[in-house]
Amino acid sequence: MASEDKANDNKRVMLIVAHPDDGEFMAAGTLAKWAKEGQEITYVLCTSGDKGTSDPELPPEKLAVIREREQRGAAKVVGAKEVVFLGYKDGVLENTLELRRDIVRQIRLHRPDVVVCQDPTRHISHFYLNHPDHRAAAGAALDAVFPSARDYHVFPELISEGLMPHKVHEVYLGGAGDEGTVWIDITDTIETKIRALTEHKSQVGEDSESLTKLGERVKEGAQRTGEGRAVDYAEAFRYIKLR
Repeated sequence: MASEDKANDNKRVMLIVAHPDDGEFMAAGTLAKWAKEGQEITYVLCTSGDKGTSDPELPPEKLAVIREREQRGAAKVVGAKEVVFLGYKDGVLENTLELRRDIVRQIRLHRPDVVVCQDPTRHISHFYLNHPDHRAAAGAALDAVFPSARDYHVFPELISEGLMPHKVHEVYLGGAGDEGTVWIDITDTIETKIRALTEHKSQVGEDSESLTKLGERVKEGAQRTGEGRAVDYAEAFRYIKLR
C-alpha cells in the first residue's frame, strides 16, 4: 500500500470541487481523518449545485440555498474550518480565466499546503460519464495551483488586494480507483463519511431505506478500493508532489 501520511501535522488542506456533495463522495473519509489529526480543512465550491434536481417546481435559486446549507452541514461533520462558495452556475461551468483567478484568490488567502480536487482527465468508465463541471473545476484548480497562485505577475489585481503568491506543495486527485497512486485508510472515518453524505438530503434522500442503501453503497465502494491493501476501507487518489 502506498504511503498514506503525506499530509502531516499542522498542514492546511484545501478541497476544490464543482458541486456540493462532490467532496463527500470523493474524499470525506480522508478529510475527516486529516481533520482529526489536526489539519485545517477549507472547502471551495465552484457552484452551489443549483441545477441538481429533477423537480421542475424547485427553482435553481431556492435549490442553491438548500444545497449550500447541506454542504455546510456536511463540512461540519467532516471537521472543516470554512466553506467558500464561488457562485458559478451549475451545469455550465467552464475553466475560464475568471474561475481560475477566483480559485487563486482563495489559495493565496488560505495558503494551503495540500489541495484535493477532482481529476480533469477522467471522462468515462464502463459505468460512468464524468460531469463536465467536474472536469472544468479540476482543470481550473490545477491551473490555479500551478503556475497562477505561485507567480507574482499573474493576476496583478490580487497583489493589489494584498494577496501575495503562494506555492502549494501537494495535490491529490480524487476518484482515482485502480489508477490511484496513494490509498488512504478510512476505516476509522467511514461512518463519518456516511454521516456527512446524509447531510445532502436533496441528493441522497432522507427516508430510512434510501439512507441505508447509501451507507451500504459507500461501504462497498470503499471496501473494493481497500482490497489487497490490508485495510477495510480506503479512498484512492493520484498524488502529485510539486517541487
